[in-house]
Amino acid sequence: MKSTVEQLSPTRVKINVEVPFDELKPNFDRAYRKIAQQVRIPGFRPGKAPARVLESRIGRAPVLDEVVNEAIPAKYIEAVRAGEVRTLGQPEFEVTRLEDRDVLEFSAEVDVRPAIELPDLAGLEISVDDVETTDEEVAEQLDELRARFGTLTGVERAAENGDFVSVDLSATVDGAPVEEATTSGLSYEIGSGQLVDGIDEAIIGANAGESKTFTTKLVAGEYAGQDAEVTVTVQSVKQRELPEADDEFAQLASEFDTIEELRADLRERLGRVKKMQQGVQARDKVLDILLERTEVPLPEKVLEAEVENRKHDAVHPYDHDEAKFAEALEAEGRSVEEFDTEVREESEKAVRTQLLLDTIADNEQTTVDDGELTERILYQAQRFGVSPDEYVQRAQQSGQLTAIYADVRRGKALASIVRGTTVKDASGAEVDLSELFGSDEDAEQAPATEEAVTTPAE
Repeated sequence: MKSTVEQLSPTRVKINVEVPFDELKPNFDRAYRKIAQQVRIPGFRPGKAPARVLESRIGRAPVLDEVVNEAIPAKYIEAVRAGEVRTLGQPEFEVTRLEDRDVLEFSAEVDVRPAIELPDLAGLEISVDDVETTDEEVAEQLDELRARFGTLTGVERAAENGDFVSVDLSATVDGAPVEEATTSGLSYEIGSGQLVDGIDEAIIGANAGESKTFTTKLVAGEYAGQDAEVTVTVQSVKQRELPEADDEFAQLASEFDTIEELRADLRERLGRVKKMQQGVQARDKVLDILLERTEVPLPEKVLEAEVENRKHDAVHPYDHDEAKFAEALEAEGRSVEEFDTEVREESEKAVRTQLLLDTIADNEQTTVDDGELTERILYQAQRFGVSPDEYVQRAQQSGQLTAIYADVRRGKALASIVRGTTVKDASGAEVDLSELFGSDEDAEQAPATEEAVTTPAE
């Protein structure tokens, strides 16, 4: 087999392949066996008819079609490996010459990873927010914890913000009932924003047994984007009573004996969360600088596939009804054109990020071991609320295991750049992010925190 690689652009090549028929003998043998199983010839058991008998019966053309269809993908892969071509996406094949019993020639156009010249990042310095935990933030966390142990008590007064109400709902659009918006006995916390716009204003001030009507724009369902007249009937009003923030509550809600110990633990937890936010902020800023300073040619086919995937995911909740999706966008004050522009910009950044980090990973000779891959799978399974086994099964079925490996590798590559960056907070103090991104000494080990090393493109 002979093959040549023709560079069409920085991101696309044409691979020309010439295969003599001598190399196709195994393909012919398999083709004859396969066709023999499908064709019944008197005097021969299924699959046992000789090649010459098959050809006399069905002709040479079906055999050649079978051979060519099987041989081209396999020979293409051989040519890719021989030429060390870093392909992206699916190739476009064309048979350029087929002379029976002589030669098969074909070409394959495919996107490839472009050569990327990385910028000099020596002396790179970025600034992140200060880590400062206020008493108000601790008090807010404590109130949220108290709310978990709160009790609901019925009240004989008008509903107020923060109350819990039981309501019946019905809606109409131009007089037609909206079945998916009709319910009874629904529990709702006023001010939570969990239902349609305008419901809080309608409920506040209403007593049990009262009904209020308001107009709102529906954001989903058959009437998405249209104005609906909604009637809400308040059945009951309850207020939440919180337990006292004292030592007794600390012993009930935690492993601590005193409320001050509980507050100190909440302050420490908030500090860790803000430290994590510092790490994510540093990662994003370093990536933005990399993208700003690096020219990354975009493979058009890969970009278009990314755009289509994002559009597919956006329209999927609307049963791929583009009219409903357009109405939902209109309800948000956006147009389809604006959405298309946003999707393309996001897709361009995602593809550039992946290509850039792959190049860095190659330069750094970044590897991923089984432990790191397992850690990412556990992390992703937890995010999606499924078992690790189920997540792996889904990833295998969709062919995503390779993508997961690539994302871990990209995250490690970006972490290596962050480690070499001077990070200071807004007060000018240098920030140590080694707990999140590792240090030079343990750079070969898995990063400590998945959220910090997961790339934004993922």
